[in-house]
Amino acid sequence: MHDDRQLIEERLQRALRERIRPAVYGAAVPLDIEVWHAPGEPVSPAEALAQTFEPAAIGLPWGPAWGTAWFKFSGQVPAEWAGSEIEAVIDLGFSGGPGFSAEGLVHTTGGRPLKGLHPRQTYAPLSILGPDGTAAAAGDSIEFYVEAAANPEVLGDAGGFSPTTIGDKPEPGGKPIYQLTRADLAVFNAEVWDLILDLEALNSLQNELPLQEPRRREILRALSRSLDALDYENVAKTASDARAQLTDVLSRPAHASAHQVSAVGHAHIDSAWLWPLRETRRKVARTVSNVATLAEEYPELIFAFSQAQQHAWVKENYPEVWERLKKAVAEGTIVPVGGMWVESDTNLPGGEALARQFVHGKRFFLDEYGIDTQEVWLPDSFGYTAALPQLVKLSGSKWFLTQKISWNKENKFPHHTFWWEGLDGSRVFTHFPPIDTYNSDLSGRELARAQRNFQENGAATRSLAPFGYGDGGGGPTREFIATARRVANLESSPRVTIESPTDFFSAAEEEYAEHAPVWSGELYLEIHRATYTSQAKTKQGNRRSEHLLREAELWSAAAVVAGKLDAYPYADLDRIWKAVLLNQFHDILPGSSISWVHREAEETYARLGAELEAIIAKAQQALAGAGSESIVFNAAPHTRNGVAGLGSAVAAAAGTPVSVADGVLDNGVIRVTIDERGLITSLYDVEAQREVIAPGTVGNLLQLHVDTPNQWDAWDVDSFYKNNVRDITEVDSVDFSTVDGVATVVVKRSFNRSTVTQTLRLEPGAKRVDIETEMDWHEAEKFLKASYPVDVHADRSASETQFGHIFRPTHQNTSWDAAKFEIAAHRWVHVGEAGYGVAVVNDSTYGHDINRTARPDGGTTTTIRTSLIRAPRYPDPNTDQGIHTVNHALVVGAGIPEAVSEGYRINLPERTVTGAAGADPLVTLDNPNLVVEALKLADDESGDVIVRLYESTGGRSRATLTPTFSVSSVTEVDLLERHLADRDLDGGVALDLRPFQIITLRLKRS
Repeated sequence: MHDDRQLIEERLQRALRERIRPAVYGAAVPLDIEVWHAPGEPVSPAEALAQTFEPAAIGLPWGPAWGTAWFKFSGQVPAEWAGSEIEAVIDLGFSGGPGFSAEGLVHTTGGRPLKGLHPRQTYAPLSILGPDGTAAAAGDSIEFYVEAAANPEVLGDAGGFSPTTIGDKPEPGGKPIYQLTRADLAVFNAEVWDLILDLEALNSLQNELPLQEPRRREILRALSRSLDALDYENVAKTASDARAQLTDVLSRPAHASAHQVSAVGHAHIDSAWLWPLRETRRKVARTVSNVATLAEEYPELIFAFSQAQQHAWVKENYPEVWERLKKAVAEGTIVPVGGMWVESDTNLPGGEALARQFVHGKRFFLDEYGIDTQEVWLPDSFGYTAALPQLVKLSGSKWFLTQKISWNKENKFPHHTFWWEGLDGSRVFTHFPPIDTYNSDLSGRELARAQRNFQENGAATRSLAPFGYGDGGGGPTREFIATARRVANLESSPRVTIESPTDFFSAAEEEYAEHAPVWSGELYLEIHRATYTSQAKTKQGNRRSEHLLREAELWSAAAVVAGKLDAYPYADLDRIWKAVLLNQFHDILPGSSISWVHREAEETYARLGAELEAIIAKAQQALAGAGSESIVFNAAPHTRNGVAGLGSAVAAAAGTPVSVADGVLDNGVIRVTIDERGLITSLYDVEAQREVIAPGTVGNLLQLHVDTPNQWDAWDVDSFYKNNVRDITEVDSVDFSTVDGVATVVVKRSFNRSTVTQTLRLEPGAKRVDIETEMDWHEAEKFLKASYPVDVHADRSASETQFGHIFRPTHQNTSWDAAKFEIAAHRWVHVGEAGYGVAVVNDSTYGHDINRTARPDGGTTTTIRTSLIRAPRYPDPNTDQGIHTVNHALVVGAGIPEAVSEGYRINLPERTVTGAAGADPLVTLDNPNLVVEALKLADDESGDVIVRLYESTGGRSRATLTPTFSVSSVTEVDLLERHLADRDLDGGVALDLRPFQIITLRLKRS
């Protein structure tokens, strides 16, 4: 039977390729063709249709990379085709997969979008090709337009990874990269099409069954009989006879114990990746048009559509598609999911930014559709922060879905349905689809994998399968829906039901919630670790924007409450927040998009930064008033240099100058010794009477690695990168000086094609060394790190994450530990032993590695290394070339509270304004462990003050929050500022928070 199976398989594949698929379309007549080539960026349909179109023909070259051509197709439907199913068939020269090459959008003669075209969806039915998208009939004349996008194949062959410049924004005058291949009206032979799907469904199923399985033999015999019944000379006429041979094996019901798959239509659309943001707007319009059209023929279709930003793009740019979208949502065909502005990265966005992803996402769906989404939908992000479960709950959601953890290289995740416990103890019911893809085709191969792979087999029976073309969009096709019908209840296959994510989660939770296992802590992805570092300017722009937004909200709120500013900049802040949140998409902020995307992000951050600086300056000047005093504003949550956190005061006198002599910087608190190479050979903590730099080592050592990952250049750093390292000890110059009472050392180095200038500073009274690093970087496939080996015995490190920190091992006891050889941290990392610790804080970097090594004296050295910059070749071959400036500080004698406060300090520098007087903070807290993350006016423009704070140390903390303005009542609210509970106000608000708990308070002004 084995030989028979192979023979039947070969026979079937050749028949499909050479006989059956070519017979899907029968009689055909060519359409007349005209074209207009857009000279630059895409234009509106109205503008395009007003142009002069030129005659064209099949074989026409069109579209330089990223260009657009508008085709006008016209013709007459032959009268003799009456009663036939008729379609326009357009092949723009498609190559590659859907969403990764040329795409098109069919429009009416009035410019109304109708349906998308891509390599697996090349047709437009006659039912939409009449006037204004109505049905046409045999004998009618038809006319329609196609907006054709010449998106190049950046991914290339076999997954790509080869450097290419086609990811750059194009210059005018590029050569065409596509050629129009087909434009016909044709008779669609539905029976042939159905035969193909019957054959493929059964063949895919039998290939997954054991060799001696009777069901497999039964299917093979049926396939053979079907091919015997087919006349290759007249496939269309004999297709029904061939199908009849398959009826019995297709009608056998699934076993009672069969796994249950909830199939959800899906089109993962990366908001930017191998295409720019402007192209994603068009991808969304094509996909929504496809889904709306498909649902008219297949009413059972349910399509999950995430990312409020993409819904907003439809509303802003495609009014006709927006009306269809709203109708489909109202009818339940398209289901908004996710509740976030975009499917963001979750390792890198700051705490408040991640909260605002939910605020803006959920609020859009509530305002536009009246839907309060319940599931967080992040199938493709590169790991998941332990802060998420609490944020999910505080947003009013209750379920979480991802697929990405199935990409783990070292360890298979042990669950598919489970409770995920976050760093504060919050839990969210979570599902990983065992089908291991968010672009399923519902084939027998994939369904068998889902059933076989499901970790909870024997305890639970349900899983979810997102189906449809994705990444570049496209979504479900009629083939997928027809396949779902065939496998809905098929022997030896899981049962398949098309239903909404809400239906799936409700049933899964009812079945399994009581007994589901618990996973505590982050969901670390064992791949794509280099995304903590790639595209430094994008990451720096994000970090700076987050902190500027904090300041803009804080000082504007303070000025309005004080009556010194007329209006709070609601509209501007809303717009800026959404722009920042968009760039946190999981292929933008991680640095894994084409050059065009990242250059545009840099421009956006520069523009937003200027706007925010102006908002801050206006509010601060209003608070300071007119005068000649130097007023210092402290936006950090903790008091520093005598200025209360969140407030301002007249500048204090400078402290005692720091001495510099014989390479030693001394401020009476710490002594730093710098050798002739510009390296830290000693860092002595005077108060603790201990040396911080480990014996036999040096601090602030730059280390250069060869960085050639096996694949996914911008995404990955493989563990073997550590095998090839060069210590950069060569020095061009080392200069010591004192500037304004601050000891300063400037170290210049040159290596390969790059230069690095570091400025080390020691301020009066500080227990830290500040290090500014300016890199003029011109390397290829290199990875630069800065090393800080410290004499601390720490078996774990603490890394700041959103609203808290997480611990990770510094050893490699298990494969799970070893896999975390590169980790993400926000403003700080910390290592410590009982009674003593050291922190490294930063203003714009995220990647770190921390490990221990044994010493001859029996002790251990804990080495903190910060990842400074990389030079991957794909998808942007010029990644990070040029000048970059980053700031770090090595903080000695630091516990977690000091790490927290120093992290805010370096990211929120004091600002000095000339004015009359300082201003008290709007609120004060009598416990520094509770940290204010956001202080703003309420989004409903009521004038109420919103304070979001969290417990920062990982312990229980009590405090009293005291407003310094008149307050009539205080309520606890969720992230969307909806009422949760009333709070007592007795001069202040008593707070008792569990470890890492977030609380948001609404203070009503009286």
